[in-house]
Amino acid sequence: MFGIIRPCRHRLSPTLRTSWLAHLCGLCLALRDDHGQLARTVTNYDGLVISALVEAQAPTVGTRRKAGPCPLRGMRPASVAEGAGARLAGAVSLVLAAAKMRDHVDDGDGAFRRAPVAGVARRVAGRWARQGAETGERIGFSTAVLLDAVSRQGELERGLGTGASVLLATEPTESATSAAFAHTAVLAGKPGNAAPLAEAGRLFGRVAHLLDAVEDLDEDAATGAWNPLAATGTTLPEARRLCDDAVFGVRLALREAEFDDGKLVHALLVHELQAAVTRTFGHLDADRQDPNWRAPQAPPPGWRPPPGQHPGQHPGQRPPGWEPPQPHDPSHSDKSGWGRQRGWFHGCAVASVLCCTCQYCCRDPYHDPWTGEPKSGWCANCDCGDGCSGCDCNCCDCDCCCDGCCCDGC
Repeated sequence: MFGIIRPCRHRLSPTLRTSWLAHLCGLCLALRDDHGQLARTVTNYDGLVISALVEAQAPTVGTRRKAGPCPLRGMRPASVAEGAGARLAGAVSLVLAAAKMRDHVDDGDGAFRRAPVAGVARRVAGRWARQGAETGERIGFSTAVLLDAVSRQGELERGLGTGASVLLATEPTESATSAAFAHTAVLAGKPGNAAPLAEAGRLFGRVAHLLDAVEDLDEDAATGAWNPLAATGTTLPEARRLCDDAVFGVRLALREAEFDDGKLVHALLVHELQAAVTRTFGHLDADRQDPNWRAPQAPPPGWRPPPGQHPGQHPGQRPPGWEPPQPHDPSHSDKSGWGRQRGWFHGCAVASVLCCTCQYCCRDPYHDPWTGEPKSGWCANCDCGDGCSGCDCNCCDCDCCCDGCCCDGC
């Protein structure tokens, strides 16, 4: 799961936002109860969709319970989801996180180059994979399909070159998300939903993989890491077309499934998924929107930039992270323009304070503990602009209108 679905508080009605938070907290607590406190770190926005799918098909399968105060909720209690849906979401999130951590260790990425860190990470990844498999077995889901998809990813990547279809690279992700979505129909006791939900999951995985590739283009080019768009020579307009087609396919697949209450699922997998595509591609430079633009290729081994050129910069290309010059602010004295830079240790100490005082969640803005950059709190995260008002009954062009629209008060 990649965390691409980040609902704006203006686009969800109060009822749907409360339900969304119930599934998010339910996933976090299911990870804690089944796998320990450390497992809560793999909680993600996309994983809760699995829990929401189970409840949407059969509300009696998943129940709600009262949870105590939590720092990330501003020390407020809340009603949270529990049951088979939350446990399935936890198992899937844990196994995929374990596979990703093991992949980072094998590649020697960042801190994982250090032997002590790599050793600890291997043990944690092994324990998470084992625990996720045990939880999956208890609810009838085999996590082997997830591990198989991850293991095939590297082999597929090595065999792809310019001119190959980028969808070959997204296939393992599609298979993993398809299996997870389909099993929600089994848990809900609606086997007729398995096929359309498997299709919705497959297309959701495609969008998630492609958006992740788009966001990582500059960083991968600078570090020489493999990127599916750069490796296959896929243009950004073509990637956008594939994402838009997949979002439309998700909408059609959901129409074929039977839901007792599909409002939240519709809002997340139709409206918010499309918003994620728009957000990702909308942040690109104008020159990249040209149909002839190609993803930058990683420099050949041994290549060195000419004097004065950024190591990850190709001729005529802006360096990664380039931004227009900002007016000088005398209140900031460091080179980044945001404030005092902190080292790893002091940054972690400040991050602990921000977490314990709920500033990560509730303060808007809070300042990044390492860079000082102002950021919006998680509960205040919004990507719809200052002029966004609440959703109304005309917010979607779906035939289902109020039955599936994100505004549940019509």
